[in-house]
Formats: sequence, structure tokens, C-alpha cells
Amino acid sequence: MFFPKDIGIDLGTANVLVYVKGKGIVLAEPSVVAMDKDNNRIVAIGAEAKRMLGRTPGNIVATRPLREGVIADYDVTEAMLKHFISKVCGRNLFFKPHIMVCIPSGVTTVEKRAVLEAAIQAGARRASLIEEPLAAALGAGLDICRPNGHMVVDIGGGTTDVAVLSLGGIVLSDSLRVGGDKFDEAIVRYVKKEYNLLIGERSAEEVKIRNGSAMLQGPGDQSVEVRGRDLMTGLPKNLDITARELQEALAEPVSLVINTIKTVLERTPPELAADIVHHGLVMTGGGSMLSGLDALISKETGIPARLADDPLSCVALGTGRALETYEALQDHLVVLRKVM
Repeated sequence: MFFPKDIGIDLGTANVLVYVKGKGIVLAEPSVVAMDKDNNRIVAIGAEAKRMLGRTPGNIVATRPLREGVIADYDVTEAMLKHFISKVCGRNLFFKPHIMVCIPSGVTTVEKRAVLEAAIQAGARRASLIEEPLAAALGAGLDICRPNGHMVVDIGGGTTDVAVLSLGGIVLSDSLRVGGDKFDEAIVRYVKKEYNLLIGERSAEEVKIRNGSAMLQGPGDQSVEVRGRDLMTGLPKNLDITARELQEALAEPVSLVINTIKTVLERTPPELAADIVHHGLVMTGGGSMLSGLDALISKETGIPARLADDPLSCVALGTGRALETYEALQDHLVVLRKVM
């Protein structure tokens, strides 16, 4: 039996990734929980629950217990954490692990405490928090311990974190509660407004991945089919939507992300700004994989933007590196120990 002593968790709005020290990423599942409303019993967690989104009977509700990077439902989040930790460690947590959890840079003290308490209740002997930009930078392989400036833009499901890092810590940062979920919602609104067609967020996400773009790289007339319910007739209907239309739909949330990057750059000390111009900025998180977003950011800011090698796993990999260099990073972590 394997008893992990150190576990890193990327507790994301869209997905939960679990890193075990010495083994790497061992679990990646959607942060979705399906519950029976009649008795408040959890029916499914993770990938199985995500398949139920929008397809459940009246008494079963599939929800995300995290919204915009913070805990929206404490009890359900705790149950979800327990489930994922038991999948990794086994149900008998005789050897309680040290759990490090990633959080957006803009969360409040109360929200930090809620995450720490959830990790302790889920079975940790000690819980630590690390801010997502710091973890993302470590996961992207940036050498942040040197006196050089680096910029990281982490676009997750619920939040976008923009940070300038140097000497092992965050010099300045900004957090925007806009991410992949807001991109999906923007597509839902656009299709409803332009075509009187109601589509689900899952369908919007699929269309975004297949044909979505922040800046067109080609003619823009290639189209994908989307299915939904016609609001005029109430009947199911198929619709072809082009890349140009998707770019128009995504323009508002994308511009909010770019404005946040510009705001952080305007506040960056000159010496660090010079380093960023030289090194460029690094993009991590699932939302950063939107086609053409790196090119648009480069065009709008004049700074080279590149996608990290494994943007989806960067934050989880970063928690692993933080666990390995825990002593050096202690000044940048929030820690809570379980009182026995």
C-alpha cells in the first residue's frame, strides 16, 4: 500500500488535479458533484457527475461546488475533496498527508480559511495554500528565485490571475473573476441573442474548443454545428456557427483579460518591466488554450506571449515543485495544522 506524505491539489472551478510527491499527477477529474435533492445524498463526483450536467431527472442536481475560483458550497467541496483524496490514498487515512492547495491570488482571508478548513476536514494533518500564479510559474519551469522579472497569466475555469514574480515571490498581481466559464457563457448569450436558440454550457464549451478564437488566423468562415432548443417554437434545432461569429461572441470576456494584463504592466516597476519585455509572458491554464489568444495579447501589449508546455497541468505540477522546495517557499504560503 502506498501512503503519500505530500499531496498537491489544483482545486479549480472546472477541474481538480491531484499531484502526489514522487509520483506526479495521479488524478484529473471535473469538479462537479451530482446530488439527490430529496435526501441530500451525493450520487456521483467527478467525470461521472459531469456526464449528468443538464441531463438529470428532477430530483438529481449536478453542480459545481466552486464558483469563480472560490468555494460556493463548503460541505459539498469538503465531500468532493474527501472523495478525491480517498481515491489517491485509500479510504483508511492512517497516515494523514500534508496537503497543499492552490488558490487564486485575489481571494479574501475568509475564503482562504474555508479552503484550509476543507482540506483539514478532508483528512490532512497539515494544509498549506499557494497562490495560483506562483504555482503556475513553478509548473511552467520559470526560474523565479533569481532577481529577474517574470509575468504569468493563468486563465482557469473561474478566474484569470496575472502576476509579476521575482526572487521567489509575487511582486504584484491582479485577479479577475473571468475565465473559461465566462467564455462559455458569452457563447450561450450570443447564440440566444442572435438566433433565439438556447444551448447548454457544455455545448458552448465544445464549440469553443472546436472553433473558438480570440483572433482569427484564417478566413473565419469555417463553421461547426451546435444543437439546442428554439425559443420561438420550443423544438430542438441545429445551427451552424462560424469562427468569425465565435470571435465576436468572445470579444467581451477576452478584452477584460487583456485589460487586466495591461493594468498589471502599468504598475510594474521599470526594471522588472524591462525583464518581461525581454523574456515575454507565459500563459497557463485551460482558458489560455483559446486559439489566437496568445497572438492577440502580443498584439495588444507589444510583449511576446507564449503558451506553457502543458498549460492544463501547470498549476498542479507547480504544487509538486513547491512541495519539493517547501522550506524555501514557506514565507509565501499560508499554513494550517490540525489540532489533535
